[in-house]
Amino acid sequence: MRLIIGLVVVVASVIGGYLGVGGHMAVLWQPFEFVIILGAAIGAFIIGNTGAVLKQTLGVFGTLFKGPKYNKAAYVELLGMQFSLYKLVQAKGILALEQHIENPDESTLFSRFPTFAKNHHAVEFVCDYLRMVTLGSNNVHEMEALMDEELETHHQENERVVGAVQALADGTPALGIVAAVLGVIHTMGAISEPPEVLGHMIGGALVGTFLGVFVSYGFFGPMAQSLRNIYDAEHKYFLSMKTGLLAHISGVPPVMAIEFARKMLMSEDRPTFAEIDEATQGLPNLT
Repeated sequence: MRLIIGLVVVVASVIGGYLGVGGHMAVLWQPFEFVIILGAAIGAFIIGNTGAVLKQTLGVFGTLFKGPKYNKAAYVELLGMQFSLYKLVQAKGILALEQHIENPDESTLFSRFPTFAKNHHAVEFVCDYLRMVTLGSNNVHEMEALMDEELETHHQENERVVGAVQALADGTPALGIVAAVLGVIHTMGAISEPPEVLGHMIGGALVGTFLGVFVSYGFFGPMAQSLRNIYDAEHKYFLSMKTGLLAHISGVPPVMAIEFARKMLMSEDRPTFAEIDEATQGLPNLT
């Protein structure tokens, strides 16, 4: 909804202002200018990015329309999931985790936290590191270094898409100039035409510059920033898991481990201590 509102405001402001000063919409309808700019932009986008990035970019619009995956309720659930895991270890020992981390799709523990359970990457992250613990790896510093490398890789994968969209935003104004120059070249070939005809042709050529700048700063640039914000929120989700896991491996009691994890969240989404306490009090004992 936020994306749709923003797009409507951008288009309505620019077109409304143009019409308000007496502009004519027919002048802006230059379909071949659109073909030159957007076609060249798509071609350049394909040239400049790997197949993996192109494939990931196909889901960009879905990501933008959906917005951030996580809200306060999702973070409450995440912290509750961690609390249940750590309480299970505290009560029955580390080997009690095996049935959950080896078959997470069938885990009665994870199934109680559907937002987390649907996030394949998050489930894999937690299970991989807890599996290492069950195998005897309990060096906190080594685990932290490994987690940092994995999260950095995940961040780089997301940042490739953001960079690709930002490069698209940076390039479209120049492609608009290309379209405008081609329009001027076409106009110079008809220099013997009367002024009213030349004026219409020059106006059409300038639409290329307008379109390149408009789609760059009105659409592609804001899209890149929105994607960055969404991916940063996702990074916080994983950072919370990392902090809770490291605290647990260090021997911190479950209630303190999830408090460490809670502190990693942005203030606008971070549940209060009282909210987490209330949520965890209602969790059943799991085996």
